[in-house]
Amino acid sequence: MSRKDEGLCADLYTRITERIVAELEKGVRPWVQPWSATNATGRITRPLRHNGEPYTGMNVLLLWSEGIVRGFVSPIWMTFKQANELGAHVRKGESAATVIYASRFTKTETDGRGDEVEREVPFLKAYSVFNVAQIEGLPEHYHHRPMPVLDPVARIAAADRFFANTRAVIRHGGGQAFYSPSTDHIQMPAFETFRDAASYVAVLGHETVHWTAPTERVGRDLSRYSKDRSERAREELVAEIGSALLCADLGIAPELEPRPDHAAYIGSWLTVLANDKRAIFSAAAHAQRAVSFLHGLQPQSGAGRDAA
Repeated sequence: MSRKDEGLCADLYTRITERIVAELEKGVRPWVQPWSATNATGRITRPLRHNGEPYTGMNVLLLWSEGIVRGFVSPIWMTFKQANELGAHVRKGESAATVIYASRFTKTETDGRGDEVEREVPFLKAYSVFNVAQIEGLPEHYHHRPMPVLDPVARIAAADRFFANTRAVIRHGGGQAFYSPSTDHIQMPAFETFRDAASYVAVLGHETVHWTAPTERVGRDLSRYSKDRSERAREELVAEIGSALLCADLGIAPELEPRPDHAAYIGSWLTVLANDKRAIFSAAAHAQRAVSFLHGLQPQSGAGRDAA
């Protein structure tokens, strides 16, 4: 990667992090914003590519935020070229939203002993997309009405099956929800103590993302969770974003009001993001891996998704 590319990458990390920080400073958690927005008249979904494939990871947050700010109802986005290939065109004067592509390439180097070694180098690339509301001439099916909210009973039943298929040990009792690494179980307050069934499912989603951490699942290190405030904040950021992705996939509203123990993390998140411009990208990637793992535990799952 050239120095110019490295500079562009650093600038992209900074610009996106600053946007997330600005929203957090206003008390807004970007990953739950779609559900609290007044223009969300239909079912909340992940943003979708032109072919119906869901976006993943950081791109979900970016496009949710962009859609809210601009008042777009449709979840579908595409590039300028993709619109042209469909015989359509982006209206003159429309501005694009930024999405990212993260990957790695292998670079051969010479080490101190003169031997050639291969090193993986991560890179980040930005490209522009437009919402279908900004495009004229698209086939009619791109302008479908927002998906209706699913029947509440069917929605909760589907979520119950989803978590049962993970085979996570879930115990009930007490007044707190948490995941215990030492006993590898999720502790939940009694179902009756929640405002409604959706609230119970949303909290369970958060704790189940924590449950994915052990090495035999996705492998996030929780050894310093109880000792290091920064590490705890990073893991809670992963669980928060992962829970929002799960909620979108299951048709469940997330915890719109953060629990008292989680509300305190906003200050910690701001500190982490100020010190590490890549932290939000890392959290979103870890969250996506966790959610992909949980989808992979479902019978005949076709929902496995890699981090964007």
